[in-house]
Amino acid sequence: MRRFLPRSLAGQMALLIAVALFTAQAINFAIAVRDRAQFRLAQATRPAITRIVDALEREKAAGRPLAPDRGRVRRVAADPIPPGLERRDEVAEELRGQLTELGIEVGRIDTGIRATVGDENRGRRRTGTMLVIAVEQPGKGWLTVNAPWARADRRLIAALIFQTIILYVIILLPVMWIVRRISKPLRSLAGAARDFRPGNGATPLEERGPSDVRAVIAAYNALSLRVNAMLDEKDRMLGAIGHDLRTPLAALRVRIESVDDDDDRNRMADTIDEMNRTLDDILSLARLGRPSEPPTDVDLSALIDAVVEDFRDLDHPVAFEEAERLKMHLRPSLMRRAVRNLIENAVKYGGGAEVSLLPGTRHVAIEVADRGPGIPADKLAAVFAPFTRLETSRNRETGGIGLGLALARAIVQDAGGDIALANRDGGGLTATITLPRG
Repeated sequence: MRRFLPRSLAGQMALLIAVALFTAQAINFAIAVRDRAQFRLAQATRPAITRIVDALEREKAAGRPLAPDRGRVRRVAADPIPPGLERRDEVAEELRGQLTELGIEVGRIDTGIRATVGDENRGRRRTGTMLVIAVEQPGKGWLTVNAPWARADRRLIAALIFQTIILYVIILLPVMWIVRRISKPLRSLAGAARDFRPGNGATPLEERGPSDVRAVIAAYNALSLRVNAMLDEKDRMLGAIGHDLRTPLAALRVRIESVDDDDDRNRMADTIDEMNRTLDDILSLARLGRPSEPPTDVDLSALIDAVVEDFRDLDHPVAFEEAERLKMHLRPSLMRRAVRNLIENAVKYGGGAEVSLLPGTRHVAIEVADRGPGIPADKLAAVFAPFTRLETSRNRETGGIGLGLALARAIVQDAGGDIALANRDGGGLTATITLPRG
């Protein structure tokens, strides 16, 4: 049921007002129908009671019974209403109550609606209905009298329908226009919040609309300023941390040159390089929300080929199937970092990598496959969390601190895509980067 309801503020307000108008008109219609029924009942019973009372008084004064074939009120021996006519029990009950209040003893009361046809002046024919009333007086026969009876007034229903349409046109349409104007600043606010990028220098939203909406827009503008200020402070802090950590690492690199043992010196140098790479990963992940590199048009095939060549220069078995030129709009250094991290994992755990570029009509896929041990199915999502590693020794052979996949996914998501991992048939893992085209 909810999927058929409007989701916008304007739609929900219009639906609410439409339901309220319909409910009010339904109540109005019910009251009008009830009043019409009461009026019709009174129109039929009051003249009939008056005529019956007058006829009985004349009968008593004259000392002779009413005639069975003339007069407005007639006395007959049996119930004159045939069984096929429509009965109106509410009229009979009303007549019984009024006659009883007047002290007139009655037995059965029967009613029937009969169609009438008459000729008017100028030859026009008029059709209608008449209510025939028969009141039994025990031991005296039946009193019969005719009364006017109006059928259901179609003009009343048509008037109410026309009135409802007018109300919808006069009230609902202007209200919808007003609600759309009120909700327009909210739509602008939603779009600004959806497109918000820290440090993009967006101008504050104009504060317009009702006071509540203006207050929300003002709060959003203040919040965006605070967020940008906090991120600026974070960038300054990260820059200071990077500088303060790299300085002693550089000093250590110089000092290890005085170590005589080549093996010890090489191990120390590898440790310092590992610390530098870890520091780079941490700073890159922390700064990813505000990258300094602008997006540019890049040949994605050439970018992947350059990364693969770097690994081939280090004698790593990394294969890349040549693909056609494919222009993409992205941040080349960051995307190169994401592809490199995936290939590093494949080389580290599988001994090599098979890289493929698969262009599609709406998306582009970059697949990095290996023949390593793979990842348990229940851990495929967990490995993207920062500082998560399935192998916990943290040595240089299997190494790092678990930021490679987290950083790669953050880079790809910043470009509007995603990374998925899947175990290969026959062993191994396939990491697939999916990027939108256009």
